[in-house]
Amino acid sequence: MNQDYGAAMAQKQWYGRPTDYPQQPPQQQQQQQPSYAPPMPPQQQQMQLPPQVSRQDPSQYPDVVREMLMQIQNLYRPDTREKAILTLSKKREKFNLLGPTLWYSVGVMAIFLQEIVSMYPLLNTPSSAPVKPIINRVSSVLTLLQVIVQHDASRRPFMESNICLFLYPFLRATPAERSEVLRLTSLGVIGALVKADDPAIISYLLNTEIFPICLKIMEQAIEISKIISTFIIQKLLMSEQGLSYACQNPNRFTAVADVLHKMVAEKGPHGEHVCGSRLLKHIIRCYLRLSENERAREALPKILPEELRNTVFQEYLDEDPNMRKWLLQLLVNTGDEGARRLADAAKTA
Repeated sequence: MNQDYGAAMAQKQWYGRPTDYPQQPPQQQQQQQPSYAPPMPPQQQQMQLPPQVSRQDPSQYPDVVREMLMQIQNLYRPDTREKAILTLSKKREKFNLLGPTLWYSVGVMAIFLQEIVSMYPLLNTPSSAPVKPIINRVSSVLTLLQVIVQHDASRRPFMESNICLFLYPFLRATPAERSEVLRLTSLGVIGALVKADDPAIISYLLNTEIFPICLKIMEQAIEISKIISTFIIQKLLMSEQGLSYACQNPNRFTAVADVLHKMVAEKGPHGEHVCGSRLLKHIIRCYLRLSENERAREALPKILPEELRNTVFQEYLDEDPNMRKWLLQLLVNTGDEGARRLADAAKTA
């Protein structure tokens, strides 16, 4: 009986219900088959252009656009990749749409991340190891990430991709010549993000480890890295969310205030103050912003560096009226009676 049943089922033609499976002529069925295209080979992927790039015939592009696309195409070939990275980084000001074109080109971000990750094991190798060409290559990749972040069309997508997390090893590396170059260019990427004054980006960064990492760099790094990291902290503090973050609890506020104080009071081997004008300007802006929080304003008079109350940086203040104005307002906010009288005199003058 089972054999008869199996034979009958083998010969049976099943069509289902007509409403569920309407019969169509073979030709029509072929036309409605799902379309499937195999993945594009790498040499074609780079032609995925951003919305800002015209979809016209590539032969009609200006020479500068064709050159940019040619260099991006060279990224897909290992034998031409290094030269393409260096060329794109060097000519980034020449290519107006380089940022979004890199971002929307399929596979380019994966290539860049591969370059970045390849540097991780070399951060702890002996200083005598010949890694300068690799550092220059990775530094150029980080510079191209800055270009991506600087453009409105690619900034938000870059943020949402969490690629910033791949910069942490460079930002956290122990102070050394090789790590300082990569730290500096990595800070440039974060600095380009905060320059946009986008509340979503500020919120994103405050939910990462960027704030404490920047505080650490402000303590240990060379001056140019201190300047950029202090600028990042300043931009974060300028938002209401950032100010609340810094003043949320005493420990966090103390950590910020201690680092700022240390940079102002730092002295060189001969007893001279080493804080430069650019760095001091960002430090004063950070203090001024903190003074706009009620609880911080109560604490600042006790912990404000004495160097900001005397004439140690008088030369800088004479050269920069804005810096002098910000410092005066900071002293007024923190209850300095002499500063208040100066401010009142300036208003009546």
